[in-house]
Amino acid sequence: MPAAALLLLGLSGPDLTPEEAALFRRLQPAGYVLFPRNIVAPPQIRKLTDDLRGLSPMLPIIAINQEGGHFTPTRNIAPAPSAPALAARREMGKIACAGAFTGDLLRLLGINLNLAPVLDLDHFPDNNSRLRGRCWARDPQRVIDYAGQWNRWQRKRLIAGCAKHFPAGGRTADDPSHGFPSCPATLAELQREDVIPYTALMPELDAIMMGHVDFPNIDPEFPASFSPRIIRRFLRDQLGFDRHLVLTDDLDHEVIARRFGRGEDVKLAIQAGNDLAMICHRTESAEVAACALAELPRGLTNEARERVERFRYKTLHPPLAWSDKKWNDTCAALKECGRPAHILSQDHGMRK
Repeated sequence: MPAAALLLLGLSGPDLTPEEAALFRRLQPAGYVLFPRNIVAPPQIRKLTDDLRGLSPMLPIIAINQEGGHFTPTRNIAPAPSAPALAARREMGKIACAGAFTGDLLRLLGINLNLAPVLDLDHFPDNNSRLRGRCWARDPQRVIDYAGQWNRWQRKRLIAGCAKHFPAGGRTADDPSHGFPSCPATLAELQREDVIPYTALMPELDAIMMGHVDFPNIDPEFPASFSPRIIRRFLRDQLGFDRHLVLTDDLDHEVIARRFGRGEDVKLAIQAGNDLAMICHRTESAEVAACALAELPRGLTNEARERVERFRYKTLHPPLAWSDKKWNDTCAALKECGRPAHILSQDHGMRK
């Protein structure tokens, strides 16, 4: 298996370019991740994902950050109820429907992994941070109830889910694209609150995404996404996530380029216990990353490859057959899930 089998790569635009197709055929990465720049219209997305599947004899991971709300690549072509809006209604049936119809929408588009739900606790609800409008709640039990229900139903529709940003992305309001946010919390403090949703939902989580956050009182050398102390010793050994797929957040943040550089970053990520290194924007550097991964000890990379392959064969499913009617019905159902409760009540009264 090629070294690039431990990479998840972004694409430059809405169509697969000949250069990208040649690169991906040669490298055979584990899969791909889509962003707003790749999204124009439903048939275009489906053609793109079909083209990506055609590059490999194996079913590739095709991922997206379909969290709901403003942080949703498909928000301009389909409704996307946000986590806070759904949580505010406290209607488990509506949350289940939102998860199920999100799953249907993604399978129609040819996507098989959703990089959601967000399990970060909303420590800074009034702060206009990167997590505003993305967290389910401040209370761990509400996150378990609401995010768990949403994820449960997207999985029932055969879309794999990925919880994030481990161990506690909500502990800081800083944006990691400008520098690693730092949090003074200890492991004991994280276990009292932030880690509870992960452990409670463990049997229903397919994958875990690491956050780019410094926890100097846990690991003074590396941020969580590169920390053997946090990934291997805490997440995998202590908490028991030894068989889950673990992946980095985007490695194309400027702070990572300054601190580690391409090549060294992916090596450190896999050495720390990640199975996949995600390169979302600088796809042209994927060959450098693959060469660097080839330098790692075979025993180390085999461990990650085994988890990637197990995830591929046990968790991923092929897309639904395309149907304009199914797409329109799914969008209508998602729109209904996101309507405010008082509007639903008024409509119900009008129908009596």
